[in-house]
Formats: sequence, C-alpha cells, structure tokens
Amino acid sequence: MPWVYILKSVSYKKTYTGSTADLERRLTEHNAGWSVFSSRYRPWVIVYREEYPTLEEARKREKYLKSSAGRRFIKNNKLILFNL
Repeated sequence: MPWVYILKSVSYKKTYTGSTADLERRLTEHNAGWSVFSSRYRPWVIVYREEYPTLEEARKREKYLKSSAGRRFIKNNKLILFNL
C-alpha cells in the first residue's frame, strides 16, 4: 500500500516528507544516501506515516503536508518531536 511519511534526522534538526509504495525500501534508500537532500543528514527514522489506497492520493497528501497549511498542521498536531 502507498504511504506518506515524515522522516526525522537522528543527528540534525531536519525532516523529510515523501510518499512511496514501499516504505521500508524507501527508508533504506534514504539511509544509504541515494537521495541528494537526505544523504547529508543521515541517519533517518520514521516519525509519522499515513497509509493510502492509491499512490495518487498519497502524493496529494504529501503535497499538502509540504505546503504552509500542511506544515502548520504538522506543528499544531505535534507530529514531529525533535527531542525523541
């Protein structure tokens, strides 16, 4: 099933929001350095995830979470806690 996910860098105060059909594979790719942005802030842990019936719906949610309204939603609902 497709997922929207938020990763938190273990070493830095950085987050990454994405969508994928295979969450475990994608996390492995981020931690292996296969993504330009995420390779600089490894290692990553999943701090939030949502499952969707289609990848199209997951991508729409990802786009929302990356918008200013979505970032407010994340902050207001305390979806990411930097002191984990």
